[in-house]
Amino acid sequence: MRLKELRKKRNISQLKLAMDLGINQNSISRYETGIREADYATLIKFADYFNVSIDYLLERTDNPTFLKQ
Repeated sequence: MRLKELRKKRNISQLKLAMDLGINQNSISRYETGIREADYATLIKFADYFNVSIDYLLERTDNPTFLKQ
Protein backbone atom coordinates (compact mmCIF):
# COMPACT_ATOMS: atom_id res chain seq x y z
CA MET A 1 0.00 0.00 0.00
CA ARG A 2 1.17 3.53 -0.76
CA LEU A 3 0.10 4.88 2.62
CA LYS A 4 3.61 5.60 3.88
CA GLU A 5 4.58 7.28 0.61
CA LEU A 6 1.54 9.58 0.72
CA ARG A 7 2.04 10.37 4.39
CA LYS A 8 5.74 11.20 3.98
CA LYS A 9 5.07 13.30 0.86
CA ARG A 10 2.83 15.54 2.99
CA ASN A 11 5.15 15.55 6.02
CA ILE A 12 2.50 13.99 8.25
CA SER A 13 3.53 11.81 11.18
CA GLN A 14 1.86 8.50 11.88
CA LEU A 15 0.50 10.02 15.09
CA LYS A 16 -1.06 13.01 13.29
CA LEU A 17 -2.63 10.78 10.67
CA ALA A 18 -3.97 8.49 13.37
CA MET A 19 -5.43 11.39 15.32
CA ASP A 20 -6.97 12.99 12.23
CA LEU A 21 -8.67 9.74 11.24
CA GLY A 22 -9.47 8.38 14.70
CA ILE A 23 -7.27 5.34 14.19
CA ASN A 24 -4.67 3.90 16.54
CA GLN A 25 -1.09 4.90 15.64
CA ASN A 26 0.04 1.28 15.96
CA SER A 27 -2.50 0.33 13.31
CA ILE A 28 -1.07 2.95 10.95
CA SER A 29 2.39 1.45 11.48
CA ARG A 30 1.10 -2.05 10.81
CA TYR A 31 -0.69 -0.93 7.62
CA GLU A 32 2.51 0.70 6.38
CA THR A 33 4.67 -2.36 7.06
CA GLY A 34 2.13 -4.81 5.66
CA ILE A 35 1.62 -6.61 8.94
CA ARG A 36 -2.05 -5.69 8.86
CA GLU A 37 -4.48 -4.99 6.00
CA ALA A 38 -6.98 -2.16 6.17
CA ASP A 39 -10.69 -2.92 5.97
CA TYR A 40 -13.00 -1.19 3.49
CA ALA A 41 -14.01 1.60 5.86
CA THR A 42 -10.37 2.39 6.67
CA LEU A 43 -9.36 2.35 3.01
CA ILE A 44 -12.11 4.87 2.31
CA LYS A 45 -10.83 7.09 5.14
CA PHE A 46 -7.30 6.99 3.71
CA ALA A 47 -8.49 7.65 0.16
CA ASP A 48 -10.64 10.60 1.26
CA TYR A 49 -7.90 12.02 3.50
CA PHE A 50 -5.27 11.96 0.74
CA ASN A 51 -7.77 12.62 -2.07
CA VAL A 52 -6.70 9.56 -4.05
CA SER A 53 -8.48 6.45 -5.31
CA ILE A 54 -8.47 3.21 -3.37
CA ASP A 55 -6.91 1.55 -6.42
CA TYR A 56 -4.03 4.01 -6.15
CA LEU A 57 -3.61 3.22 -2.44
CA LEU A 58 -3.52 -0.49 -3.21
CA GLU A 59 -1.03 0.04 -6.09
CA ARG A 60 -3.47 -1.24 -8.70
CA THR A 61 -2.90 1.94 -10.73
CA ASP A 62 -0.39 4.75 -10.89
CA ASN A 63 -3.15 7.30 -11.47
CA PRO A 64 -4.14 8.83 -8.10
CA THR A 65 -7.36 10.42 -9.42
CA PHE A 66 -10.76 8.83 -9.22
CA LEU A 67 -14.21 9.41 -10.60
CA LYS A 68 -16.96 10.42 -8.20
CA GLN A 69 -20.46 9.76 -9.36
